This record gives sequence, structure tokens and C-alpha cells, in this order.
Amino acid sequence: MTKTTHFGFNSVPETEKAHKVADVFDSVAARYNLMNDLMSVGLHRLWKRFAIETSGVKNGDKVLDIAGGTADLSALFRQQVGEKGEIWLTDINNSMLSIGRDRMLNSGKAIPVAQCDAEKLPFPDNYFDCVSVAFGLRNMTHKDQALKEMLRVLRPGGAVIVLEFSKVWKPLQPVYDTYSFKLLPAMGKLIANDAESYRYLAESIRVHPSQEELKVLMEQVGFERVEYFNLSAGIVALHRGYKF
Repeated sequence: MTKTTHFGFNSVPETEKAHKVADVFDSVAARYNLMNDLMSVGLHRLWKRFAIETSGVKNGDKVLDIAGGTADLSALFRQQVGEKGEIWLTDINNSMLSIGRDRMLNSGKAIPVAQCDAEKLPFPDNYFDCVSVAFGLRNMTHKDQALKEMLRVLRPGGAVIVLEFSKVWKPLQPVYDTYSFKLLPAMGKLIANDAESYRYLAESIRVHPSQEELKVLMEQVGFERVEYFNLSAGIVALHRGYKF
């Protein structure tokens, strides 16, 4: 029997999800940064800065930015690790990765870049001091396998940070649903000429594990001292775990 997985509210064969997600991000890549600012009213910048501060990354560290796309986190991490540090920007999607690569080059802060699948990372065991994934885990077909790979490449004592949309504070749910399923696709149509991709993004948030569910999944994979921080009333959560 063919295994299925979520693609938004739809079920699709596992073998098809990565291709469908790629189509979404190929479509939205050119307007991705603009839409992020509009969708979050600029809050995504504060969420990402909080993630960097919470990561504990310091000068000289090695950092893996998974699903790093347009390099928002990589640019911030680059400031933290300095000239002696090492940042790898990775993404499975070439359209997104090209934007991030060019952005870093244009800023004069060239960093290594790799197009790769988070479920099969091309890096050695115990290499990175920190592994990050921001707004990418929910698009992965096998989240547990991706987390296992993050654990594998992390050195003992290192931290993983997962920044992702999560379960909003219940009293805000009706307003948040209206925004997600009415306003967001309309903005996608107007700005990126693509309502369907933004409808998928809204749906993918609803089928992503809750704060507690993701914490348990990270613990099951092998991360220790896992905790999470709710941001903007739970619209976003930052999970942090360690390898010992």
C-alpha cells in the first residue's frame, strides 16, 4: 500500500510531497521576502533575531542553517560567529537557495551553500555547534528523519533550534483562522500572483505538530533538555534541544 502524508489539508503519496512543496517555493521565491514582511507585519525579523539569541552561538562556532532559503538566519548567524566561524546555508529548493546565496554574495559575506535534503544531510557526524531550521520543518515529509539527521551532525553539547508556526492561543483562533484562510491567500494573489501556494502554507501550519507534540518528537529522536518558547501568542514557537 502506498504511504501517504499531509500536503496541507490533502493527503498525497509520500513520494509526491517533496515535488509539490518544491512547486510552491518555486512559485513564491521571487516575492518571498516581501510577503514575509507583509504577512507578519515585520514580526518575522524579531522572531528570527530571538532564535539567534536563544541559540547560544558564539564567535568561531560552526552553524548549519537548514531550509535557510533567502538567508535571513544565515546573515544573522554570520554576525555571531565572526570570521573564524563557519555557516552553511542549505535548502532543498534551488530557487530559494539562489536568492539566499546571491544575497550573501552581494553583502560581501560569502558563505558555503549546499542544495540538499534535510532528511539526508551530506555532512559528517558531530560537526556543527548549532543546527537551525526556521519555517521549514513543517514542509518536510519525514520530520522525525530530518530531526535524526540534525542530531547526527550536531556535536555533543551543541544545540538545535526549530523556529516554526505553531498552535495559537485559543481565544485568538477565530481571528487567526480568518486571517489565514481569507486574507493570506488574497495577499498571495495580489502580491505574488499565487493564492493557492499561500493557502497551502496556511493549511500546513494547521497540520504541523503542536508545541508539546514537537517537544515530544524531539525527545523521542534523542534531543535532551528540550524546551520551547511561545512567540506572539503561540503563532510561532521556538524549540531548543541539546545533544549530549
